[in-house]
Amino acid sequence: MSGSSSASHGPLAGIKILEIESIGPGPFAAMALADMGANVLRIARPSRAAGAAQNPVLSRSRAGTVTIDLKQATDVERVLRLVERADGLVEGFRPGVMERLELSPDACLRRNPRLIYGRVTGWGRSGPLARSAGHDINYIALTGALHACGTRESGPIPPLNLVGDFGGGGLLLAFGMVCALLEARTSGQGQIVDASMIDGASLLMAMIHGMRANGRWPAPRAGNVLDGSAYFYTCYECADGWMAVGAIETEFRLQLLRRLGLQDEATSIMAADDADPEVRRRLADIFKTRTRAEWQALFDGTDACVSPVLSLDEITTHPQTAATHTFSTIDGVVHPNPAPRFSRTVPARLDRYSAETADAKLEDWGLAPADVR
Repeated sequence: MSGSSSASHGPLAGIKILEIESIGPGPFAAMALADMGANVLRIARPSRAAGAAQNPVLSRSRAGTVTIDLKQATDVERVLRLVERADGLVEGFRPGVMERLELSPDACLRRNPRLIYGRVTGWGRSGPLARSAGHDINYIALTGALHACGTRESGPIPPLNLVGDFGGGGLLLAFGMVCALLEARTSGQGQIVDASMIDGASLLMAMIHGMRANGRWPAPRAGNVLDGSAYFYTCYECADGWMAVGAIETEFRLQLLRRLGLQDEATSIMAADDADPEVRRRLADIFKTRTRAEWQALFDGTDACVSPVLSLDEITTHPQTAATHTFSTIDGVVHPNPAPRFSRTVPARLDRYSAETADAKLEDWGLAPADVR
C-alpha cells in the first residue's frame, strides 16, 4: 500500500486510485472509494474536461482532475508514471478502448505489478454484444430485473438507473476493488477486477431467483409480493400526496388494518388474495380521506410499516434523515453523505474538504496544484 497522507480520513486512507474519466458506473465507483478516504485523482480527456465537473455529487472528494490527451504518446507516459504511484485504477470504457490507448491492464501491470486494475462494462467482455453501445435500461433488460418492475397496465418500468449503472455496476466494482486491495496485502500482487452491469444486476436479483425456486414469486410481472401488486406492499394516494405501505408480516398487516379502521374485517381481508382488487379499492378509498401529514401522524412509531413518499425537495428535512445526518447541503447542492458508517476510521465530512486537503492529496501523487483543475 502506498504511503498515506495526513489529510486523509476513513478506512481507505492511504490508498491511491487513478480514475480514467468516464460516465455512469465509473464515476460512482470512484466517488464511493473517495468517500471512504481513498485519494482519487481523475484523468480527463480534453474533449470531456468540461463535462467532468457537471455533476458536483459524483465528482466530489477527488484530489483533482488532470486533463491529458491520451492520444499523445507523451501524455500516455504521464499516465503510466501516475500508475506507478497508484494502488488502483478505475476505467469504464467499452472493451478494447484502453488497449487502443496503450493503457491496457498488461501495460499498467508491467509498470506497477501491485496495481488493482478495475474495469466496468455493460455487457461484459465477451459475447455478441460486448462491443455494442448500451445504457442501464438495456443491460437490466437482459437480466429479468426490468421485466419484473411495473404493472400489467404499465409494462416494464425502469427503476431509474440504480440497478445497472450504480448498484450492479459502480458499487460492485468498488466492492471488487476493495476485495482485491485486501488480497494484495498478503500476496503482493495486483490483478484485474472486471465488473459488468449484466453480472451485477443479475446478482442483485439473487433473492428473487430464490423466491421463484420455492414458489414465492409465481407471476412473470405483477402478482408477486414485492412488485406493488399486493394490497399490503404498494403505494396509496392520499389527499395531498402518497403513502408507502410495506406490511408484509401478518402482525404488521393487522396493525395496518386496525389503524385504517378495518379491524372488524381483518380476518376476511387477510384470507383474500393478496392482489384482490376489491381490497385494494377499499384501502385506496380510505387513504384518500386524509392528508399525508395526518396519515404520518397516525402511523409514525408503529410497526404497520407505513411511510410518506417524500419528494427530492423534502428528503433533507424529515426528522429521521435529519437525525441520522443522511444528507449534507453544500453550496446549494444536496449530497447523500458517505455510507456505510464506521466507529473508528470515520470518513472526513464532505464540508471539510479544502484547498489544503487537496494539496496534500496531490503531493501524494507527486503533483502540484498548478498541474490540475
